[in-house]
Amino acid sequence: MMIRILIPLILAALIAGCAVGPNYRQPDTATPEGWRNADTSFYADTSTIKPEIEWWRLFGDSVLTALIDSGLQENSDVRIAAARVEELMGRYSVAKSDFFPKLNASGSAYRGQFGYPGLDTDTEQPTRDYFNVNLSANWELDLWGKIRRASEAAKADLLASEEARRGVVLTTISFIANSYFDLLAQDRQLRIAEETAESRFAALQLLRMRRDQGDLSILELSQAESEYWLAMARIPMIKKNIVFLENRINFLVGRNPGPVTRGKMLDSLALPEIPVGMPSTLLERRPDVRFAEEQLRAANARIGVAKSYYFPSISLSGLFGSASSDLSNLFGSSTTIWNVSGQVLQPVFHWGEISGGVKAAEGVQKQALYGYVQTVRNAFREAEDVLTNRSQTSKQLEAEGKRVAALETYARLAKMRYDEGVTSFLEVLDAERSLFATQLDYAATKAVLYQSIVTVYQALAGSWLDRAAAVSFQVEEGAKTRDKQ
Repeated sequence: MMIRILIPLILAALIAGCAVGPNYRQPDTATPEGWRNADTSFYADTSTIKPEIEWWRLFGDSVLTALIDSGLQENSDVRIAAARVEELMGRYSVAKSDFFPKLNASGSAYRGQFGYPGLDTDTEQPTRDYFNVNLSANWELDLWGKIRRASEAAKADLLASEEARRGVVLTTISFIANSYFDLLAQDRQLRIAEETAESRFAALQLLRMRRDQGDLSILELSQAESEYWLAMARIPMIKKNIVFLENRINFLVGRNPGPVTRGKMLDSLALPEIPVGMPSTLLERRPDVRFAEEQLRAANARIGVAKSYYFPSISLSGLFGSASSDLSNLFGSSTTIWNVSGQVLQPVFHWGEISGGVKAAEGVQKQALYGYVQTVRNAFREAEDVLTNRSQTSKQLEAEGKRVAALETYARLAKMRYDEGVTSFLEVLDAERSLFATQLDYAATKAVLYQSIVTVYQALAGSWLDRAAAVSFQVEEGAKTRDKQ
């Protein structure tokens, strides 16, 4: 009898290396040999910068660092993503459990009168007791790799959820940093607008006195009033934007709406260099690429699960227990009951159900494959875009800075020419109008330059992301990153 039980187990061990369905192979993708952007002036020497350092600390603003640290712990999207990892950890454990026999214990007790066929119904039946305790086992032999493929798919789903969590961490950090730079730019624009409005109001008071004396035309006075109210109109708009940005930052770091403390002013922030590696490293670092690959791995494994239904499923079951009408003798040697059985289920004709399932699984795998290729191409595109953006924004800011300096000279000379009676006040107004607009643009572009650094780190990822993901909201112990699986 033991030989009969062991034969299927031996056969299962011999076939264990076989699993229906395709084995996973990473798709071949064309990788650029280098970056298209020729400007390397902002590239850092990778030998002098630790790749794991949190890049937001390089700006030298402790408030920005504190906001991001708070966001990693308190942001709701980060917590939701972590909970999703916990869910997939549980599903992976469920899938792996099918490798092992399922053991169940049961017990029952009865007391009553039990009739039997043919027994005289006029005879009073005695009251009887009946007790039993059983331990049962059921095990499906994974001869064709269905359980292995299902477990492989569940593991890929788990790893994909971890990459999705890393992606949420990356996005959250970027949103906080970009919003903070926008906030500092709005602060700078508010100071410019208030100082401009204040100086224009003082000038307007003098012009009104000159108009009363007949030394100024109504045209010039109207132009001066128009420029004053232009500056005044910008102030409430900027204040509104400041409140909106503060509310956004508080939301991202898990707080209620309220003021946000500032650290350094926009012009006082450090301008970090960027350690840029080869394009091929994107495939190893970016969460979206790794997420897409794990989705492809899962879809590939599920083809094997679908194909396994073409083959017979074999399961073993057994029962060992004790039954007695006397509770005190329940575990006696004469009350033992047991049985061992095997079951084979072979699909014969399912009206296209199995073939349809295989076709559907192959269709999902193709979608995941094309999605992976598209994600890789998009990663290269984004990396090229952000490097170009960083380079060209720096040049744009330099040009705008020189324009501000030129307009400051123009405004000063126009005021001197007006005071000397050489020109009309309209020339002064034109110079001040151009200077005001350019100063606002310069502050906005300065924020865009800092944000371009954020987008570079976001597009290139790096080992710093692993550290940030590790210190963010923790899932239960046992969650592993892809590198540790």
